[in-house]
Amino acid sequence: MKKVINAGIGGRSFAMDEDAYSLLKKYLEAFRRGGKLGPQSAEVMEDLEGRIAELFAEGVGQFRNVVDILLVEKVIAQLGMPDGEPYIETPNDPISDIFSGNRPTKKFFRNPDNKTFGGVCSGIAAYLNIDILLVRIVFIVAFFMGSAGFWIYIILWIAAPLAQTPAQMCELYGLPVTAENMMKFNYKK
Repeated sequence: MKKVINAGIGGRSFAMDEDAYSLLKKYLEAFRRGGKLGPQSAEVMEDLEGRIAELFAEGVGQFRNVVDILLVEKVIAQLGMPDGEPYIETPNDPISDIFSGNRPTKKFFRNPDNKTFGGVCSGIAAYLNIDILLVRIVFIVAFFMGSAGFWIYIILWIAAPLAQTPAQMCELYGLPVTAENMMKFNYKK
């Protein structure tokens, strides 16, 4: 029989067994130590905890009520370790989970990096992995061919959220939301 601990992560509450809680605590401490995050450390840690909470919610289904050590190991393997930190050794190292088909999700956001007006063209270019100049030319041509470009741009500007967090930037570019990738987008706000 194992001890169960209620833990809050990413604004959600999870029941975790004692071993899983201990491993998650070590992982978060290693991330804080090795991340060298600087002034944005609170924001990046909040994003990381939010992503962990999402993965826990996916892993804890109707048949499993408690986050166990296997789920924590799977999440750690998926998110990775920050640069300069060794992997946390665990009894059941889930190397096969890394290659089990966990593909990153790609979501459309307006991109704040190369925006001229609202970041729509920049977001489309990043999402489709094409040159931003090509997207802008298409919108200009569509505008002069009957103002469709203008209305499409306005609708996308209203409908698409602006990528504000490093996790959202990873999703925009189709990168896995890992500690290393989130640090690439650790910039101004």
